[in-house]
Amino acid sequence: MHNCGFDSIPSDLGVHFLQQQARERFGQPCTTVKMRVHAMRGGFSGGTVASLLNVLKEVKANPALRKELADPYSICPPGNGKRVRQKNVVFAEYDPDFDAWIAPFVMSAINTRVVHRTNALLQHAYGPEFRYDEAVLTGRGLRGRVTATATSAALGAIMVAGSIGAMRSLLEKYVLPAPGEGPSPEAQRKGGFDLRFHGRTQRGDVLRARVTGDRDPGYGSTAKMLGQAAACLASDVSKKQWAGGFWTPAAVFGDRIVERLQAHSGLTFEVIEK
Repeated sequence: MHNCGFDSIPSDLGVHFLQQQARERFGQPCTTVKMRVHAMRGGFSGGTVASLLNVLKEVKANPALRKELADPYSICPPGNGKRVRQKNVVFAEYDPDFDAWIAPFVMSAINTRVVHRTNALLQHAYGPEFRYDEAVLTGRGLRGRVTATATSAALGAIMVAGSIGAMRSLLEKYVLPAPGEGPSPEAQRKGGFDLRFHGRTQRGDVLRARVTGDRDPGYGSTAKMLGQAAACLASDVSKKQWAGGFWTPAAVFGDRIVERLQAHSGLTFEVIEK
């Protein structure tokens, strides 16, 4: 069972929760869902940074890998069915559904693939034309636009620099944290995240939800999510029902992990009524 930390339980289970609520209220799932990072406090792990830089290095050496990484259905089972064009936020833009400017979210390339695999494993429970994308909210007006533009440009610059050997070495040596480095215990306790989901059914019904965590996403919250995922896998999942393979949290755990996370891991899942 992969992706049982901040990548990608909040995204995967956030979509699951929203879809469950949509079925109860509207009698059908949302065919389009957006996740927006409303707030996030925490620090990057040196190991995570090293992994991202290694991906850039591998892509540079193998052009075929670039095409695979760009495919939103890259980890879906063979014969997944209809492939719908997916939105990918790559630069600053205005999102009318949130009435705010948005910028790319660095982890969306992982989370979106996991969510699409969940939909495929559940026999397209979200619909055969399901669309999903992620981004970071940067605010409204001119300030939000400037922040979105600056964030997008900075992320793009790091990606370009990370793909060039000499510049990558400089980033590793002088700018980015080294493997083994990360936020202090105090910073982990003061960290947290607030993710917002916007879903729309084929009929046009709209539903909003929120997923929050009370610790640094990559350390405090991830540790608690991993613990509850392990407990859920050991205690709540029928080994006869689920054979071995490459599963996703929402496909196997569903509501059981949502209950555990809210009871023991400091996460909340709630509908935003207004």
